Amino acid sequence: MTRRCFLIVNPTSGTYSQQKVAGIMAGLTGRGLAPELLPTQSAADPARFAARICAEESDPLIVVAGGDGTINGVLNGLVPGAATLGVVPLGTSNVLARELEIASVDDALDRLARGETRPVSVGEIVAGGEHRRFVLMAGAGFDGAVVRDVRLCEKRTLGKGAYVLSALRTLWNWDASRLTVAGGGRSVSCHGVIVCNASKYGGNFILAPEADLFAPGFQVLCISGGRLAYLGLALGLLNGTAVFSSHVNSFSAAALEISGDKAVQLDGDYVCPTPVSIRTVPDLVRLVV
Repeated sequence: MTRRCFLIVNPTSGTYSQQKVAGIMAGLTGRGLAPELLPTQSAADPARFAARICAEESDPLIVVAGGDGTINGVLNGLVPGAATLGVVPLGTSNVLARELEIASVDDALDRLARGETRPVSVGEIVAGGEHRRFVLMAGAGFDGAVVRDVRLCEKRTLGKGAYVLSALRTLWNWDASRLTVAGGGRSVSCHGVIVCNASKYGGNFILAPEADLFAPGFQVLCISGGRLAYLGLALGLLNGTAVFSSHVNSFSAAALEISGDKAVQLDGDYVCPTPVSIRTVPDLVRLVV
């Protein structure tokens, strides 16, 4: 029997084209699925679409053709335990797709056809009474500022290079203030923190080898030091040794409190300044693997 699915597409994603979307629709149909196309027109649409689908459908299959930001939006509209989520990489970095080792669009479509799933745990921050989920990471401090200050015109023309330019500007305009991170039986004063729900960061780079999408809890990386420490961390990210830096305090936690006044990004999008609370949300959605 043909299974209905909902294809949420972000026309502003890094590698989007109408031809690619037509190919995805045809690929889904050819693999025994019946897709309904839902193109987004605003940043609020992914969550709104997901909430509506969960309210109207029993056990819906929601497929996101976009980047990590679009996936994040969908996560924030889901009813816990109510849906199955598939990922087709069309974004700039596609970190979740890389985490799942999805090699291509065709590979993603083949996985959807097989229908193998696993329940995935996510993170949730609370700031000013507002709740926001993330599946990959929450970063406060340097990387939050980098994401906040990325210029859209540069992202459109340079892709990932826009983040490099923003990082250089953030290093130049250095903020030496500190955060306090409390959780996992610890309280750490640091310059920045990355709360990892997945092992990869910024593409295919392994930052948190102990993080696991399919298990509740986070690997928390508290980073101290100045500009040179962050430059060394960037080099460590390239060769897979960042977590072992003397400037990184790594530990596990299922809930955190972060105080201070620094920018926070979730899954590559700026959301708010600290202070924030963070907790794990087990088994939010079944993810096609």
